[in-house]
Amino acid sequence: MIQRIQSIWLLISAISSGFMMNGAIINFISKNGPKYVIGFSGICRIVDTGKEVIGGFVPLAALIIMILLISVISIFLFKSRRVQKACAIIIIAFSICLIIMLAYSSIILMKNNNAELVPGIKMFLPLIILLSGIFAFRGISRDENLIKSYDRLR
Repeated sequence: MIQRIQSIWLLISAISSGFMMNGAIINFISKNGPKYVIGFSGICRIVDTGKEVIGGFVPLAALIIMILLISVISIFLFKSRRVQKACAIIIIAFSICLIIMLAYSSIILMKNNNAELVPGIKMFLPLIILLSGIFAFRGISRDENLIKSYDRLR
């Protein structure tokens, strides 16, 4: 059913990835002066004249969009638990890739530009997506086990 708990977890995953599309995900302050940002559009340097894109990060944007789309689609696949379970596994895999990609680019940015990480709330959104994907998978599995136990009683 659409009102099951896994739908709520999938909605949290979709909302979190939607928030990642707007603004900076991870912020850095360089000891030399400029501020660096990893966001949906890529790695940017913020200077007095505005935002200067250092490198585009297409795989990051693609992962965020795919997580959002799969989360929204799998909410409406409540009648097919097997497909919904596969979608949850894909969301988990994509979120792990997203976390690895952000960590790697953060380490490279900090190393090359002598920058320090500025903690922020959006920095934890990939972890929230991962956890909500895991909880959605568990909810789908519990629903499947519940249906199997009802079939045994018949």
